[in-house]
Order: sequence, then structure tokens, then C-alpha cells
Amino acid sequence: MNLPSPTAMHDQTIARLGAGLAAGEFSSEELTRVFLARIEQFNPGLNAFITVTAESALAQARAADERRRRGEAGPLTGVPIAHKDIFCTDGVRTSCGSRMLDRFIAPYNATVVENLAAAGVVMLGKTNMDEFAMGSSNETSFYGPVRNPWDLDAVPGGSSGGSAAAVAARLTPGATGTDTGGSIRQPAALCGITGIKPTYGRVSRWGMIAYASSLDQGGPMARTAEDCALLLGAMAGFDRRDSTCVDRPVPDYVALLDRPLHGLKIGLPREYFGEGLDGEVARVVEAAITEYRKLGAEMVEISLPNSQLAIPAYYVIAPAECSSNLARFDGVRYGHRCENPKDLLDLYTRSRAEGFGAEVTRRILVGTFVLSAGYYDAYYLKAQQIRRLISDDFRRAFDQVDVIAGPTSPTVAFNLGEKVDDPITMYLSDIYTIAVNLAGLPGLSLPVGFVGQRPVGLQLIGNYFAEDQLLNVAHRYQQVTDWHQRSPVAFA
Repeated sequence: MNLPSPTAMHDQTIARLGAGLAAGEFSSEELTRVFLARIEQFNPGLNAFITVTAESALAQARAADERRRRGEAGPLTGVPIAHKDIFCTDGVRTSCGSRMLDRFIAPYNATVVENLAAAGVVMLGKTNMDEFAMGSSNETSFYGPVRNPWDLDAVPGGSSGGSAAAVAARLTPGATGTDTGGSIRQPAALCGITGIKPTYGRVSRWGMIAYASSLDQGGPMARTAEDCALLLGAMAGFDRRDSTCVDRPVPDYVALLDRPLHGLKIGLPREYFGEGLDGEVARVVEAAITEYRKLGAEMVEISLPNSQLAIPAYYVIAPAECSSNLARFDGVRYGHRCENPKDLLDLYTRSRAEGFGAEVTRRILVGTFVLSAGYYDAYYLKAQQIRRLISDDFRRAFDQVDVIAGPTSPTVAFNLGEKVDDPITMYLSDIYTIAVNLAGLPGLSLPVGFVGQRPVGLQLIGNYFAEDQLLNVAHRYQQVTDWHQRSPVAFA
């Protein structure tokens, strides 16, 4: 393994940085200073970070170096990462990209943050995101839009766009994200990195501010499948504080990366390669599929007949759950409070109107409507029935194949402002990712090429708790291609 030199630390994977730290090539403090300097230099133009925790990061790095001197280090000890600003971090602002929580200082760590801290990672700061994770472009953030490092006029995707942009621009070697309808995979695709949404329940949601509780799931974002395997191994595991977290052993994802793909059956849903998919994106995805054939995988055409119903079902279920979850932000206990309220009703209405942005307000209104008396059966109950049909489609597909593959997004990154006033068109950006959340399945996006200067992602979908297989399938592709090694010229 080639160990990174001090001048190229920022352009190395987590796995290689861990090897360099273990070999004593550099210290965690030196490494952390490199990334903090890059954040200071490049973040003003990208807006990928909301909060930078430089002082505490250096303290954590020194503690990691001491831990290594005592012989107590693991593979992630001393490696810097960033957290999406939806995860509570003790003593650090946790804003969820919203004015509502602009001044909220979390009093505890989310389980994901806690687990990664126990593994020895260093937190560089908190990344920008669509407000309360509602958006596909990172343009709904109270702190302004994030820009795509490959083209500063383009969006990075959302809602985990800050994490994706920060990794792509080499401001951090890895980051956490959350995925409710594609919010890890879609920005990973648009920014040319790797991101995995685990099976629902694999990673604890305790301390992760809720958007839609039956859909939300945290996961890692990094340059490679190997890096995601390292991070997911630390993040995952049972947490009795989260009633939806599954008590199931966590495999050694890294140890399972190199399995051969001979005999693997990859399903290609005909619904993912038809109308709506950009022709140039299709060409890049088909080239990646050809590469998998060379690796010994067999392609099988399959059908997911109810996939076209995923978006309407999602935009009933997710807003319904969001309207319930966000009811707690009332200006009384925490969050934004309006000035000089006349009475309790005025406190509620003005605090919420001032604290929430347009997209969050839109989804709360939709969710309240579909849950209201007289409409629950017509909308919410019907959407849940469609959700079951979508899950059944996947179940039948996995009777035929091991993994399902297709485009992550129907287009490459679009321009800032291009869809912000057209929410329906914006929602279609997640047409290939949403069904995975509705079914609770794991999904991964990896970079497989470009259209012009903008990256294209391939989505891999696995059966329940088959994260190890998805990471293996992605890793084997990355061993014979170099798309994951490409970096934006302006951030080299």
C-alpha cells in the first residue's frame, strides 16, 4: 500500500490515511490541521459546512495520537470526518439547516456520533443540509445553498449535499449523512463519491433529528466502498434507546470486500431504463454494467411494476410523518421563539411561521391534510398499501437476483435555481431512490463516469441486511476503474 505524503494527505482515502497513521508517517494532529486549513480556504466558496469545530477537533486529534501511543488505536483512530448537521453533537450547534434550530446547542451526542467517537474519529464540524432534510438540491437550507465542487453553478444534491460536497472537494475524507428518500445516494451520485443507505434499523436513529421516522436512516459518505465499509462498521449496531434499531450482529464489512463476483446475478429493472432517464446518463450506466459483466456477473432483466407509484406514495407518507414530528417545534421548549407574542396562539403561529422555510411549511401542510379526518383513508392509508406493493415487488425480484442495479438519478447535477420554484420537478430527482426507503432496503451509489464535467452514479440495491454484499459489489468495480479517484480540478 502506498502511504500518503504530507503534501497529499487531503487526497487520500480513509483506509490509506489510517495506514499512514498506523505507520507513524504523520500524526492525527498534523492530518487534522491539513483538513481544517482546506476548510478555511475552500468552504467560503462551497458553503459545505455550517459549523467548524477547529479547537475541539485539534483536542480530539491529540487525544487520538495519545491513544495510538498507548497501543489502543483502531483503524479509524485519528481520522477526521464531518457530521451532517442533523445529528446531535454535545455542546455544538445542531441546526438541521433551519432557522428554527439556529441557536440550538445539543446537550448530548447522537448514537452515530457516540459510536464514531468511540472508534477514535475526529469531528471537523457540521455540514450544511436541506432544512430538516427536506430537499433534493441543498437549496432549502437557512444558511444558503451548497455548491457542487465539480461545477460551482450546479447543485450538489440533497439533503446531505454539504457532506457530499465536502468529501468531493477533499475538505474531509468522510462524512455522515441521512437518507429518507435518497438523501445519501442522490448527492453522492451528483458529487462523484460513494454513499450507502443501510437497511432500516441497521443504524440507530437516536439523536438524529426526525423527518419521517419510518423512512429515515443514517449512513456513511466517502470516496470509496472500502471507506464506507470502515465507517459503517463503526456506526452500525443495536441501540436499546432506539425502538426501531434491530438487534443483529454487525459483519466485518472490510473483511468481506474482496469476494469474487462470478455467478452474481444483477437485476436490471426495465422501469429504471425507460422514459425520464437522460440518454447520456443511460450510456454511462450501461458502460458500468458492461464492466460488471467482465467481472463475472450475470445480468437479468426484472420488473418493479409499482415503482412509478413510489413518488406519490412517498409524498403522502413522508409529509404525514414530518407534520407529526415537527409539531414539537412550537416556540415553547426549544427552537426559535417569536418576539413579544400576544398570546399562546400567536406564540405558536409566529414562531413556526418565522422558524420554518417554504419547503418545510409545504410538507407540514400536506402532511396535516392527509392525516385529517375524512382524508386519512383516501390518502395516508392508500399510500401505505402502495408501500406494501412496492416491498412485494422487491421481494419477488430478490427471488431471482442477488443485487439490483440502475441509475441513481435520472440526470446529472442541475443548475442552482433551475428547479427551486418547481417542487414537482424537483421531487422527480429521487424517482429511482425513494422506493428503496419505502421498502426499508439498503442502497448504495458509486461513481461510474461523467456527462461533461458532472458525475454520474450507479445505484446498487440489496436485500435486507445485505450491506456487505453491496459494499463488495461496489468495491470490486472500484478495483478495476478509477472514477472514485477523480477529483475536481479546482480542489486538487
